[in-house]
Amino acid sequence: MLSLNLNKIRTAQERFEQVYPPEQFGVEQDFRVVEPISLAFDIFKAKLQFRLAGRVQTTLELPCSRCLEPYTLPVDQTFDLRYQPHAQNTGDGEREIEEDDLTTAFYENDEIDLGQLMREQFYLALPMKPLCRDDCRGCARCAGRTSMAAHANANLTGTIRDSRS
Repeated sequence: MLSLNLNKIRTAQERFEQVYPPEQFGVEQDFRVVEPISLAFDIFKAKLQFRLAGRVQTTLELPCSRCLEPYTLPVDQTFDLRYQPHAQNTGDGEREIEEDDLTTAFYENDEIDLGQLMREQFYLALPMKPLCRDDCRGCARCAGRTSMAAHANANLTGTIRDSRS
């Protein structure tokens, strides 16, 4: 697990910079990390609460939503997140979600899961409809009506079925 040990944070403000090899991140269903991950942030400490403000940079590989061919997507995401102890998450009844709630996370055992932080930022960087290029028409053999995967299946079965219809 990629983690930040909060017991090592001694001053009110510190800097964290680390480069992780792509293999250390692990496998995701929607993408694959193909370049080293650069993670850099400032840590602001206020008693048991921590604020991490910085950026994560890498390159992801993901499939085009039209032709299913893999393509790379550079990622340069900034973040500004607050962390507080999980014990402070009391969940007292119902209340309206406030803006600060969207940037607040919880930590346990005096550690912040940096793998989860990066994973969230990568997912936030993904486009709604990933395309290898703006003018991608899908499969070149049939002018975009089916995917290349359907043609690969046709080689096995002898028929093309469009999985999108």
